[in-house]
Amino acid sequence: MRDAGQPDTHDATAHDPFCPGTLVVVTLGNPREKLWGAILRLTAEGLSICGIELASFEDLVSLVKEGETFSPGVVFFPMHRVERMELDLPDGNIPSLAQRFSAKTGLDAAAVLTRPVAAPSEERA
Repeated sequence: MRDAGQPDTHDATAHDPFCPGTLVVVTLGNPREKLWGAILRLTAEGLSICGIELASFEDLVSLVKEGETFSPGVVFFPMHRVERMELDLPDGNIPSLAQRFSAKTGLDAAAVLTRPVAAPSEERA
C-alpha cells in the first residue's frame, strides 16, 4: 500500500492501456460479435468504439487499397455486452491487425479510425 504523502511515480497510461484512441479487438455477447477498432470512450456504463466487424477486415483493406471511401461505424455498447477486450498487439511473429492494415494500405490504422467525422458544410451554394 502506498503512503498518501508519497508521490505516485507510475504513468497513468501504464495503468490504463484502454484509453481513447487505443486499437482493440472486442468480443461481445448476446449476440456474439467481434469488432476491431479504436476506443472512443470507456466508462462503467459501456464502450464507445469506432471500427468494424472483425469478419469485414479483409473487405475493408480491399476497399482502402482501391481508394474507395468508407465510414467505420461509431457504436456504443452497454458494458453488460462486453465479454472481452484485448489490445491489438502482435503475437510473436504474427502481426497485429493494425500492422496488417498498414502493410497492405500504407495508412496508419489508428489515424484512419480516429479521424473526425466530417460535419455537413455550413455554407450552402
